[in-house]
Amino acid sequence: MMTLWHIARELWHIVYVPGAVILLFGAAVFVHEFGHFWVARRRGMKVEAFAIGFGPKIIGWQKDGIDYSWRWIPAGGFVKLPQMITAEALEGGSAEGPERIPPAPPWSKILVAFAGPFMNVVFGFAIATLIYFVGLPVLVNPSIIGEVDPKSPEAAMGIREGDRIVVVNGHPVKSWQDVTFETATARTNVIPVVIERAGERTTYRLTAKVLPEVGLKWLNLDPREHPVVGSVESGMPAAAAGLQPGDKVVSVNAIPVPSRESMIELISKSEGKPCAIVLNRRGQKVSVTMTPRYDPQTKRARIGIVFSEGVYEIQRPGPLPWERISDVLDKTFGVITALVHTKETGVRARDLSGPVGIFAQLAVWVNTDYRLALDFLVLLNINLAVLNLLPIPVLDGGHI
Repeated sequence: MMTLWHIARELWHIVYVPGAVILLFGAAVFVHEFGHFWVARRRGMKVEAFAIGFGPKIIGWQKDGIDYSWRWIPAGGFVKLPQMITAEALEGGSAEGPERIPPAPPWSKILVAFAGPFMNVVFGFAIATLIYFVGLPVLVNPSIIGEVDPKSPEAAMGIREGDRIVVVNGHPVKSWQDVTFETATARTNVIPVVIERAGERTTYRLTAKVLPEVGLKWLNLDPREHPVVGSVESGMPAAAAGLQPGDKVVSVNAIPVPSRESMIELISKSEGKPCAIVLNRRGQKVSVTMTPRYDPQTKRARIGIVFSEGVYEIQRPGPLPWERISDVLDKTFGVITALVHTKETGVRARDLSGPVGIFAQLAVWVNTDYRLALDFLVLLNINLAVLNLLPIPVLDGGHI
């Protein structure tokens, strides 16, 4: 029975993740096209077709001269508006077809073009409002500096583990993701960074390096990462002591462990000796004792855990909708500015995610927590709105 249950669960997972990704991505495209459709109808413009989905038709019908259809691929939809400038017309062809259609008034075209991005903003705000009520998992990754190489220029300046970065390039930061973003989009390699220690703030001018793997600037500093259990290796001391995924290690032998590195160091020194470890398990204090075992592969004593890649805490209520939209807009315009000044920032269009990257990231969030997927959908809708309003002929902004 358990075997059948596991098979059914895996099959559901295989169907659920890609299905949810397609529907969520398609929702952003659909509301955009519906905005064009709705305003075009209200302005009395010619609408030839409106489809939900792409690909071959499942069912189609005609009403008021419009060809409506449901299609097999639920990844958005499309609307045909012959009175709007098409790619064919831009290339010198005819956008009118066999039946001559009178041109639409300029204001009607502008309103129709603007309606698509506007609907994305409305949809994004609606999702952000939903997130406010259901809560949002927030990655616990504060802008606290981890271990600093004692031979590095940063150490020579006086930067130490445990220092908190509060401002990067003039922009306040709260998480390491903020630090990474502001560094990557800065228009110089020498970046002013404000660091706080014991309530006192000091400004440093740090030189960012370019990581060849991603082609983006990065500070020569690492975040302090919490020692949280991601998985437990069977047959090892941690498994015997009952450690569970999600347990946060608080102390080893009564010594606090604020980072992974400090925990690894204490465990390594305790080979063959019992270790008293205090855990935080879903808000409850749990004490266990285990004896680390020497691992010939790593050449140090281990207890047999793999650290979690990310620790989330539920923020409930979630961020205020207008604050979330404002934050997304700031990030979006920051990326656009970085692209405009690509010589100074090093950010290129190829560094951004295309449709495949968007689908992949959405799949990660769907698999992690549906609320993260909804939050990504807010980002996607606002990005679609802003990018479509750029004054480029093939985009909505080109019509405006």
